Amino acid sequence: MKNVESGKTITWVIFLVTLTAVIISLASAVFPALILSDSQTVKELKSLGIPQVGPDRFEGGVWAGPIIATSLVVFIIYFLYVQEKLPRSLSGIFKKIFSFEVSKKVSLGIIIVLLGIYIIVSANELTTEEIWKDYQDVKDKAENRPVDSAFRSFDVPLKFFFLSSSILLFDNIRVIPFIASISLLLLTYVITAQISKKRFAGIVAMGVLLQSSLFLSYDTTATYENFWILFYLISLYTIYRFWPLSPITYILSTLAKPLTLVFLPMSVLFIVRSSLVKRKKILVLLGYLGTVIISIALVVSLGINVSGRSEDFKSQEFWMGFTSLAYQLRFDGLILLFLLPLIVGLFIASRKNVKTAESVMILICGMLLVTPFLSGFTIETNQPYRLVPLVVFFAIGVGTLLSKRQVE
Repeated sequence: MKNVESGKTITWVIFLVTLTAVIISLASAVFPALILSDSQTVKELKSLGIPQVGPDRFEGGVWAGPIIATSLVVFIIYFLYVQEKLPRSLSGIFKKIFSFEVSKKVSLGIIIVLLGIYIIVSANELTTEEIWKDYQDVKDKAENRPVDSAFRSFDVPLKFFFLSSSILLFDNIRVIPFIASISLLLLTYVITAQISKKRFAGIVAMGVLLQSSLFLSYDTTATYENFWILFYLISLYTIYRFWPLSPITYILSTLAKPLTLVFLPMSVLFIVRSSLVKRKKILVLLGYLGTVIISIALVVSLGINVSGRSEDFKSQEFWMGFTSLAYQLRFDGLILLFLLPLIVGLFIASRKNVKTAESVMILICGMLLVTPFLSGFTIETNQPYRLVPLVVFFAIGVGTLLSKRQVE
């Protein structure tokens, strides 16, 4: 009984922390000037007698009405559904959606069609030069820099290994990054189908990712590729399929981009709150601990430079980090509109013994907090491509709501 009560308490804590992070992040979409009006620059201008230019603190943005209206409509419909106040026909539609499943043959056909359309539409991007500011530097390194030299500093050797391989094999730096994005789509399907026990849920998650403007903006780029996201997602998937590979693929994700080092708490919580049996959880956690210790030992023994770009904590920069969601996902309306209902839905699902719903909440919460902490503790800038994992976790979260175990 104590374990059950403790589990419920942890679920509530995870939900409330995630809900708080979501509300603060969406606040800048509803009230664009709410957080920015407290910035040091605005305060200095006010002290000089210069009036504020732009919207007032509580002036609504273009997304204010749609976000509030969507959330209200979803919550009202759910309340009426629970109270059995909805028309029988509409209630029946919802029940069919949550119980709907497709055969392996049909799901394979849908995946092939979706990927085929995606590849045909996106393939022409491979023949054009990238316009990103950092592209030329990345291209020069991939073409001229020996891969093994990257291991002598805290660099991204795995990224340049793949980019150099892309140039060598295809005479095009963007081909392997494109293959990585295709793999990310497939893995989103696979991991969602795995945790939800439904192929239809995997297809829905894949479709949600495919429609994302942010994903489509970086799917073929070599400058801001998806290698790190792909390997991190593999590390989560292998927790369920073959756990000894999980810590290894996690380390590989850090070699593609060191940012995933801060994902470690997310991975640990994901493991702890997963549906795995206790013994397997302990083995996976010990595997992560051993891999981290070995990695640190290698860094020390090889004399690798791991000097970071940290600075003293700045509270203003921390709070301004929450504004990145509204700005960087301004073209991803589906996420802005349904992020809050999704979190509430995942909490309800977790209360109905959908254990993985809690794990997905942890991943979404972690991504929402990464940007503020990077802003507050480092001099790193907040680039839009760093929110692609959030889009992936959102897609998996949508699929998780369709979990087979949720059907009563």
